[in-house]
Amino acid sequence: MRDELNLQFAHSAVRSVVYWPRGAKKALMVSADLIALPLILWLAITLRLGSFVHGNSGGGLLFVALPLITVPILVKLGLYRAVIRFISSKALVAALLGVTVSTVFLVLLTYVPDFGSVPRSSLAIYWSLAMLYVGGSRYLVRLLLAPSSSAASNVVIYGAGAAGARLAQAMAMSAEARPIAFIDDDRGLWGSVIGGLRVHRPADIDRLRAEYEIDRVLLAMPSASRTVRRAVLERIQAPGLRVQTVPDISDILAGNAQLEDVRDVEANDLLGREPVAPIQALFDACIRDKVVMVTGAGGSIGSELCRQIARVSPRRLVLFEMSELALYSIERELQLLARHEGFNLEVTALLGNAHHRNRLIEIMQAYGVQTIYHAAAYKHVPMVEHNVIAGIHNNVLSTWHAAEAALACNVEKFVLISTDKAVNPTNVMGATKRFAEMVLQGLSTRGGRTKFCMVRFGNVLESSGSVVPLFREQIRRGGPVTVTHPDIIRYFMTIPEATQLVLQAGAMANGGDVFVLDMGKPVKIADLARRMISLSGLRVRDEANPDGDIDIQFTGLRPAEKLYEELLIGSNVSGTEHPMIMRALEPCLSWSRVEALLEELREDMNRLDVPATLGILMSAVHEYTPVSKSADLVWSRKEAQRETQAKVTQLDTRRAVSRETRPD
Repeated sequence: MRDELNLQFAHSAVRSVVYWPRGAKKALMVSADLIALPLILWLAITLRLGSFVHGNSGGGLLFVALPLITVPILVKLGLYRAVIRFISSKALVAALLGVTVSTVFLVLLTYVPDFGSVPRSSLAIYWSLAMLYVGGSRYLVRLLLAPSSSAASNVVIYGAGAAGARLAQAMAMSAEARPIAFIDDDRGLWGSVIGGLRVHRPADIDRLRAEYEIDRVLLAMPSASRTVRRAVLERIQAPGLRVQTVPDISDILAGNAQLEDVRDVEANDLLGREPVAPIQALFDACIRDKVVMVTGAGGSIGSELCRQIARVSPRRLVLFEMSELALYSIERELQLLARHEGFNLEVTALLGNAHHRNRLIEIMQAYGVQTIYHAAAYKHVPMVEHNVIAGIHNNVLSTWHAAEAALACNVEKFVLISTDKAVNPTNVMGATKRFAEMVLQGLSTRGGRTKFCMVRFGNVLESSGSVVPLFREQIRRGGPVTVTHPDIIRYFMTIPEATQLVLQAGAMANGGDVFVLDMGKPVKIADLARRMISLSGLRVRDEANPDGDIDIQFTGLRPAEKLYEELLIGSNVSGTEHPMIMRALEPCLSWSRVEALLEELREDMNRLDVPATLGILMSAVHEYTPVSKSADLVWSRKEAQRETQAKVTQLDTRRAVSRETRPD
């Protein structure tokens, strides 16, 4: 008990030095070395002679010269600049070099008569003792300064490469986690020891978990492909075992993250599909040295378009956004990005709504816009279903007005960001996006310099309204995780990957093109929810596991929601220059017919007649088959009020008739 108290006292005393000024700590180290080095030389001579009495082998001025030589050498090698709490192997090399050089000087000084003589073999003993002191004392202090690990959780690091070794070294100073072992797929590393930790086989994870109460696995594989990561995740996935990972190598190289920034496994790690490298010529065609405009620039897709465009050296990037906060945020982010990555960027941030045709014409003429990416749209299915007039106005009329403005200003390319929900739509949002596509197809048949195209793809991870951030937040709160239907599936793609493909598709537009992105295999949403719960170190609570942590609740399909999404109307599709971009050949209406429908639509919308407006939408988009009557909140409330008023009127009429027919 006394030894434990003494150790705690020493630990507290040493840790109090942490709060000293940096200069005071350096002075302490230098003073300790000035005192200790002569004592070490005296001890070396004593051990060599086997006596405390040195006689003629006393050393003389060597005791004075030794610290005056050694300390400046250690200063020059930077040993006193090293922070003891984070001292590394480089400091050990500096100590080795410094002690060796000082020993060589001592040997030379023994040939100078005025400095005294010592047994030269004692200098070898001095070298060993000095090395032990200079290096060992600093590592001892580092050990005493290490945070208490009584509350630290035991973790295993998957990946025994350079990233894993560096992560283990960084975690050695953490009070939150204690690395126990490495796991690696490389058979040649099994059984070896790296940084004091043994490397095990992947099959050993269950044994390590039981033996050391492991609660986390850290993936130190920053340069691994998505396919490899997914395979590893499937191999180590177990109930109650949390899996985290270091950032991707691209984020580390770009300076957006540090290797030690451990984070939870993202949903894109679960996809396992490798992004295809962009074709630079397609990237450059519509952007490099051109004036590019992005509508809806502050949204999840629009903002990523802006980031990607900014790196391709446009002459100017015009941001158009109706949300003041979103516009401010993306403008500031782009300015910081340009400063951080060292490229020039002319950014113009403009407030406005895409349905103001004259405002758009003014902007396009003032800045000479050459390429437009139209990302401004309402895309949340239930929200648009409950706000029919606003949804049609923003998704259809705004696209029409923006396209007409582009034609009036001779814009070269106009790219519409569309959705897979435009195919055989069952909801207002999907139908409006299909109608917006038809507007551009019709304008292409009318003629003009502007080449219109649309790019259709499925869900993007981490976008506003995506299930991934919703699930993550529900898991953080302790559940339940809500899924609409056990069998619902969706196509997924990361936002950067989708926007890269959008930018390349625009370069291949000939006019009226419908481009479809290869979304890979669909993902079952219920399975995604289960994997996210499991990788968070929690268990799904169900009939088979009533003691689990988090429930999955099936809430039923939302208004007009589909179980399955499609990407093509029909099967007439051809390839393009890019392996992940297809060109769909789909029927379209003549511009005269589209224009007539737009005028009718506008008239019904001005009267706020939701049923009539939906009727025009169904006339335009023949594939649109609503699964239920309109869920527009305002119209439904007015209908309920009208029905209530009709019942009241009917009741009053009955009462009046009853009074008239009542006998006196």
